[in-house]
Amino acid sequence: CNKWQSNQNRWNKFRNTYLKLEVALFEPRIPQNTGNIARSCAAFNIPLNLIEPLGFKLEDKYLKRAGLDYWPLVSVNKYGNFDIFLESKSTKRIISFSKKNGQYLNDFKFQEDDVLLFGREDSGLPGCIIDKSDFLVSIFMPNLQTETNDNKGVRSLNLSVACGIAIYEAHKQINFQKSN
Repeated sequence: CNKWQSNQNRWNKFRNTYLKLEVALFEPRIPQNTGNIARSCAAFNIPLNLIEPLGFKLEDKYLKRAGLDYWPLVSVNKYGNFDIFLESKSTKRIISFSKKNGQYLNDFKFQEDDVLLFGREDSGLPGCIIDKSDFLVSIFMPNLQTETNDNKGVRSLNLSVACGIAIYEAHKQINFQKSN
């Protein structure tokens, strides 16, 4: 019993921490992914930005179901297009995520007010959007599909999984920096 109490005390120092970190989804298409990402945003107490056009309506039952009853805990902001979004975040660093030649996640240094930008499930982020970002980050996948391995391997991570990995790494880095 004491072991669990000490773990709880350790986590309490990070409980209710509020980061200025944000997540942005560029033209998401799959409501379940967006719902899962919203749940991760609720768990880490960070806003979710949705950049239109969306591939679903915000009233979609699959979106609501994936987010469970956590929707009241998520600050959701909707933007008509990327330029409107970019203008509203002019004082923040936009960190694009892609499997395409980015700096590896574990080598990147996050800052408290970064915006983590993820692309569409079917096509990722277009080059013109990546070009407008401040940094490009990739999550290392040991079994990535390439021409050198006869295209055997994984093409990409699921969007909600990639987003969860990135949120956790950014949160870990920022909280670790604050506690030292």
